Amino acid sequence: MPQKTLLSWSSGKDSAWALHTLRQDPQVDVVGLFCTVNQAFDRVAMHGVRVELLLQQAKNVGLPLQIISIPYPCSNEAYAEIMTAFVAEAKQENIQCFAFGDLFLEDIRKYREDRLKDTGITPLFPLWGMPTKTLSRTMVASGLKAAITCLDPKKISESFAGREFNTSFLNDLPADVDPCGEYGEFHSFAFDGPMFQFPVEISLGETVLRDGFVFTDLLPRSS
Repeated sequence: MPQKTLLSWSSGKDSAWALHTLRQDPQVDVVGLFCTVNQAFDRVAMHGVRVELLLQQAKNVGLPLQIISIPYPCSNEAYAEIMTAFVAEAKQENIQCFAFGDLFLEDIRKYREDRLKDTGITPLFPLWGMPTKTLSRTMVASGLKAAITCLDPKKISESFAGREFNTSFLNDLPADVDPCGEYGEFHSFAFDGPMFQFPVEISLGETVLRDGFVFTDLLPRSS
C-alpha cells in the first residue's frame, strides 16, 4: 500500500518539484499539502506570497491545503509547539509520512528528522542530494515556471527580484549563488509546470525592502 503523505508546501519551485517527483513514486500517495502562513501579513512565511494565490496554487495542483498560522514574530519555542500540535493532528488522520523539498542542508534535515522522531510519521526527502546545477536546469526544461518573490540583497542583486526562474535567470546568476537558492539567496512562487492541472495566472506588483529582504508582490491576474 502506498504511504499516505503530506507535503510541506512553501509555494516555491522546490516544493512543486518535490510533488512532481513523489507522484512518480508508487510507494507514496500525496494526499495533501501544508504551509505556514504569517498571521500578521496573511502571507506565506518568507516567500511573501498572498494566501489567495496559495489557495489557487493548491487547487491547480489538485490537492487540499492545510494552512498553519504562525505569529509574527515567532519564537522557536512557539513554532515548535504549533508544529507539534499539527503533527499530532496528522497522526490522528492516519498520515504516515511528511515530505520536504530540502536539497542538501544537513542541519535543516536533522531538525525535521528530530521533530518527527518517535511520532510515527516518517520524513521523506525526495530531492535530497540532487546536484542543484543539474536540478535547476531539469526543472526549467520540464516546463516548471516560477517567479522570484523574495531575495536576500546581501547574497544576490536586487535586479533579480520579480524575474522568472528560467534559463536566462540561471545564466545570469553569479557563480557563488546556488542555482536553486538553497542558501536562502532567493525564494519563488511556482505557477505552472507538469505538477499543475492549470497554470496560476499572476501579474507582478510592487517590489519593496522589508526586514532586510527584497519582496516582489504577486497579484492574481484579474487584479
